[in-house]
Amino acid sequence: MGKSKKNLDSVKRAIPSGIVYILLFIWAAVQIFPLYWLFTFSLKSNSEIFGGNPLGLPKQWLWENYEKALVTGKVASYFINSVIVTGLTILITVVVSLMASYALTRMRFKLQKPMNAFYMLGLTVPIHSALLPVFIMLRSMKLVNSYIALILPYTAFAIPMAVMIFSGFLSSIPRELEESACLDGCSIYGVFFRIIAPLMKPAVATVAIFTFLQAWNELMFAVVFISDSRYKTLTVGIQSLAGQYTIDWGVIGAGLVVATIPTLLVYIFMSKKVQDSLVVGALKG
Repeated sequence: MGKSKKNLDSVKRAIPSGIVYILLFIWAAVQIFPLYWLFTFSLKSNSEIFGGNPLGLPKQWLWENYEKALVTGKVASYFINSVIVTGLTILITVVVSLMASYALTRMRFKLQKPMNAFYMLGLTVPIHSALLPVFIMLRSMKLVNSYIALILPYTAFAIPMAVMIFSGFLSSIPRELEESACLDGCSIYGVFFRIIAPLMKPAVATVAIFTFLQAWNELMFAVVFISDSRYKTLTVGIQSLAGQYTIDWGVIGAGLVVATIPTLLVYIFMSKKVQDSLVVGALKG
């Protein structure tokens, strides 16, 4: 009797866990399906894409679509431009925001509260609402059609969010660490670079991912500020693959796959740091 009851309890515990696994599997399939569809889409011809089985595997795997996209469509060049713009945007955003956050949370000066309010005000400004004034400013400075034309606005709009994340994370770091470092003879720069910066790695990863997604996928600024093909980023370059009269959708799909891979890799290798940052923030709250 006792054994049968024990088996019954184990079955009851197994049923809910089984349902959970089934639901998780369905959710994972729903999330992965767009990637599967995009990959198969990139290996098909127009006739097969618009044929009777648009969701199935290609009947003929057209790997030359990737060659057309990378070489003929100059996607490789656009990819390098995106890496340059996004990489410099992340670097400048992290360095400036981290130093500003440290000053705002750890130092006392006359304009501390107004400066903090000024940074937070940036969160309320939609990025594309500044399109026209930023374009006029860049044109007057003769910076249109250059990497700087994208790096400056991307960085400016990424800093407010970065400052908010860094400031929240800094509040979880005990001040005693800095006081001990000062007693050991560290200057303020030594405290910042030797004590604070290493502890901020989870928050840096969070800011880097958010900034990467914003800069890598942005289209409107890139379309308006860049007309020279030497400086076009992936979003603009893939858009230019569409011809005036005909569109090779498989080649466009190949370009989209190339543009999607870095996003997946960045999240795979840095998502753990983001989770650590969020957990620390939640415990602090």
